[in-house]
Amino acid sequence: MPESRTVALVTLGCARNEVDSEELAGRLEADGWKLVEDAEEADVAVVNTCGFVEAAKKDSVDALLEANDLKGHGRTQAVVAVGCMAERYGKELAEALPEADGVLGFDDYTDISDRLQTILNGGIHAAHTPRDRRKLLPISPAERQEAGASVALPGHGPTDLPEGLAPASGPRAPLRRRLDGSPVASVKLASGCDRRCSFCAIPSFRGSFISRRPSDVLNETRWLAEQGVKEIMLVSENNTSYGKDLGDIRLLESLLPNLADVDGIERVRVSYLQPAEMRPGLIDVLTSTPKVTPYFDLSFQHSAPNVLRAMRRFGDTDRFLELLDTIRSKAPEAGVRSNFIVGFPGETASDLAELERFLNHARLDAIGVFGYSDEEGTEAATYGDKLDEDVVAERLARVSRLAEELVSQRAEERVGATVRVLVESVESADGEDGVRGRAEHQAPETDGQVLLTSGEGLSVGRMVDAKVVGTEGVDLVAEPLLGSPEWSEEAGR
Repeated sequence: MPESRTVALVTLGCARNEVDSEELAGRLEADGWKLVEDAEEADVAVVNTCGFVEAAKKDSVDALLEANDLKGHGRTQAVVAVGCMAERYGKELAEALPEADGVLGFDDYTDISDRLQTILNGGIHAAHTPRDRRKLLPISPAERQEAGASVALPGHGPTDLPEGLAPASGPRAPLRRRLDGSPVASVKLASGCDRRCSFCAIPSFRGSFISRRPSDVLNETRWLAEQGVKEIMLVSENNTSYGKDLGDIRLLESLLPNLADVDGIERVRVSYLQPAEMRPGLIDVLTSTPKVTPYFDLSFQHSAPNVLRAMRRFGDTDRFLELLDTIRSKAPEAGVRSNFIVGFPGETASDLAELERFLNHARLDAIGVFGYSDEEGTEAATYGDKLDEDVVAERLARVSRLAEELVSQRAEERVGATVRVLVESVESADGEDGVRGRAEHQAPETDGQVLLTSGEGLSVGRMVDAKVVGTEGVDLVAEPLLGSPEWSEEAGR
């Protein structure tokens, strides 16, 4: 094989896709590929697509077309689609988008090097015919671990790399290669989902829920700490179900303290929590364990009972507010974010008002709002009583304005508080010098950031206590406390 083979990975979508891209990078580097950052410098551009909603699918197609435009103008010879959209549509995507030289599904990941080499050599690897991946694992969760060994599960790779591939490689190094130097990294806790939300197609192409073994999660966290990672974020389609297929639905509660004890890790964050599955013991661990941030990424989706039932979900405004009261009684400054769908089939004006009542009382730190659109293969796509597109658009704009106002108000409530900030950037932003990071209530990419008024003695990856002195929308402006141990340690070097 030629030593000069180069590949670039372009990642779209969620943090789960980022983990998958780093697994692909680990596999490719282990087989002699050189990883480059820019697609124009690569022989092969691999686009890790998102297949969740129409806007994400459009972004994925645009990225593939943009990469295709590089062919004939530089080094790039082939463009390959992987990820959720490639898995979900397979041959259909290949036929609709001939600009892609290959469409690879999850089953191709273990042989990714050979697949890319075939395509680079001018060969053809036939795109797969999509199938319902829920049928690949037993219905009973207790039987899934053994069956999972023969099913492609991106992000569940073995925890050993060839010697020399990564610093401190060995029995606990994962099949993963970091693609950036960020002090935060996601760790996949599980894959798939057993819930049957009527609007969501993810289980059909990600499969049934299956947990990673705690030892693999712990070993990968140790390896990431050796790479300089300070914060890990546990990701899956539903973290509250972790361990149910391992015989212990409370396994997350026992795993979190062990992750927090890993040398070098300063913060452990859990994402993707289902409100209907929140347990008192899990709330206790999330609000009382040192280095485990009291952060609650709760998938509410709506709060009107009629809409939630049509979504095949549970709860209502009052029960959701009671859950938030319970959390804040244990951790008053806990961070809470959620996403909501407006314009769902059958949503009435009173249902929308009920959602607004919830938002006005919930004091959420971050709110994502989406307008409903049909997703093929979902139950909701078959519903009658669809709202006109202009009605959905009007409700989306209305609730989005409210959400923006409310998260700004919530940020203002934090003025005067002391926050612990992980520094993520010390370079200029928008033409102005500034140091930026995130507090405990802010997850990467989605929840705003902290703008520090001074960066003297600070570097990326450092933790510093800071006093909030102002806000800019959802973002906080904070003044570092010079007496904090982290600041003093760095400034003295």
